[in-house]
Amino acid sequence: MTDSNQKSYLGSLSVLTSLCFSWGFITALNDILVPHLKAVFTLSYTEAMLIQFCFFTAYFVMSVPSGYLVEKIDYKGGIIVGLAVAGTACLLFYPAAALHSYPLFLTAFFVLASGITLLQVSANPYVTVLGDAETASSRLTLTQAFNSLGTTLAPYFGSLLILSTAVKSADEIKLLNVEELSIYQAAEAAAVQNPYLCLAAVLFFMAAIFAVLKLPKINAETQQDSEIAEDDRSSAWQYSHLVLGAVAIFVYVGGEVSIGSFLVSFLGEPSIAGLPEQEAGKYVSFYWGGAMVGRFAGAAVMQKIHPGKVLAFNALLAVCLVLATMLGSGHFAMVTILAVGLCNSIMFPTIFSLALTGLGRHTGQGSGILCAAIVGGAILPLLQGVFADHIGIQHAFFIPLLCYLYISYYGYRSVRWLRHG
Repeated sequence: MTDSNQKSYLGSLSVLTSLCFSWGFITALNDILVPHLKAVFTLSYTEAMLIQFCFFTAYFVMSVPSGYLVEKIDYKGGIIVGLAVAGTACLLFYPAAALHSYPLFLTAFFVLASGITLLQVSANPYVTVLGDAETASSRLTLTQAFNSLGTTLAPYFGSLLILSTAVKSADEIKLLNVEELSIYQAAEAAAVQNPYLCLAAVLFFMAAIFAVLKLPKINAETQQDSEIAEDDRSSAWQYSHLVLGAVAIFVYVGGEVSIGSFLVSFLGEPSIAGLPEQEAGKYVSFYWGGAMVGRFAGAAVMQKIHPGKVLAFNALLAVCLVLATMLGSGHFAMVTILAVGLCNSIMFPTIFSLALTGLGRHTGQGSGILCAAIVGGAILPLLQGVFADHIGIQHAFFIPLLCYLYISYYGYRSVRWLRHG
């Protein structure tokens, strides 16, 4: 690679990290809105998980269309449109809060995730081909570390802005007169409206910046093929490491989101920490903060150690921590579940880059398949919500436990695939 290319790629990677930060921040805000809207609309755990269901279902519905759109308008165009769609979705939170409409909230979550899906389909493969193929996992992990910076900051600021207003119970609301009820509803609406209006402004501004930036033209065909690549394959579906990688993405996102979505409620349990919502929300930052620290460290480690080995090790450690959470209590269970975030650190970017290795001209299609698999974040948290309603939050963590077991298997197998083809 020439020095001029390195400088061009470095500048492009720097710009793309801002995207990783923005969609990480937006996604982690869901963990704060779940308990808030659960209380506001007096929902069960299953009903509250419809938030994550609608959000992550968009990945499944919109990934393939996003892949086709990127083929038509290229990676840069996909980024601009994705930012505009996400910004428009943030504006929908204003009428949803004003009208006190849960269905409109769910619609806004779906549209928002549709924009983020297009961003991921455009940006993730862009990062994998901006440089040497051998360091793709490390490079994507480094940029995803800034995604984790966003997910770390979002719960803290979300707790201050959204959970600052105490939500009243149905019985307490009945005791309010007309004027008091109006004031209360206005305060609850503003707690959601103001943060998302600010997010909309930022996203539209970023879209304008990307519209005038000059980014290098990258073709999937230019990506260096590994030993397992076969040019005569007609579809990305013919690569077994991609298909099993899509399953790994499905269970990883499902497990990660399942834990994050229940953290505020779990830390509020009397047998765990008994924290009020606002304080518990701040601790969610430690969960996502662990992922940020681990990604910076993992980017360096995977320069020396095979990414598959690191993936298998982290997944097995996560299994042990989730099991300890299910069997423990008090601050011990609190610490172990928060520590899972550190294990999550390198998983998504490592699975993503390993699954795309050697796809060559099928990289765009492969990226769409992997992004569609993010629908795990819709299905598994909802499933965990059903179990939480029946067997309790703590025992329902067996869902992410099974997820991490599969990821450890994928990490182990990927070492053999990339060595032997």
